[in-house]
Amino acid sequence: MPIFKSDDYEPHDHYSSDYEEETDRYNAHIRDTQRPSPSQDDEDEDDDDRDFFSGPDIPDPPKKKEKAPALKPEDPDYWDQDESEWEHLIPRRRLPLWVWIASAAVIILLGIAFYLRFFSPYREAATQYGYVESIETRGTVFKTIEGVLLPYKNIMDTTRVYERDFNFTVKDKKVAAQIYSAMTKNRPIRVTYKEYAATIPWRGDSKIIVTDAVTVDPENILPPDRTPRIE
Repeated sequence: MPIFKSDDYEPHDHYSSDYEEETDRYNAHIRDTQRPSPSQDDEDEDDDDRDFFSGPDIPDPPKKKEKAPALKPEDPDYWDQDESEWEHLIPRRRLPLWVWIASAAVIILLGIAFYLRFFSPYREAATQYGYVESIETRGTVFKTIEGVLLPYKNIMDTTRVYERDFNFTVKDKKVAAQIYSAMTKNRPIRVTYKEYAATIPWRGDSKIIVTDAVTVDPENILPPDRTPRIE
């Protein structure tokens, strides 16, 4: 912007002094606005003197450590490595739901099979006729009453080969006393029994458990056509 000088303009006399003062103030204001501020000059000088390559060394960012591969139990080094202190905080992998269901089903089936084999008789209310050969108490830890019965049909039927003795166990002592009495009197008896698929030590040595015993008349055991005649 141009600066006016008082010599270039000749005002009237009564305005000359005021005009000169106003012109001086205006020119001073223009000079002040165009003069750079000291702070700006200092910043420019600092920028000129600053060397961006002479500052302190900036350290490189730390490199991430590579994670060691997880070893498996079949690897020989697996058992030599140190156990981590955070190992117990790592959540274990949960088994799928179908594994729990399958395991529960297998346990239930095994329980049912165990019960059917050892505790559920597969034959009940069966009968047998014969003469008592022996009855006694056996066992070291578990005392059970064991007996042997000679089936009447095998004794009297001479057309067939003798099969085998009828081995049994008695749980009730009253029934055992009746069987012992029939043995001492040499009288035939009829026993009622139930049979299991397997034996249990505390139940007895035999799969057959006699529940009742009564003496009978020999003439009423076999049909008339198979009853032997004694002359």
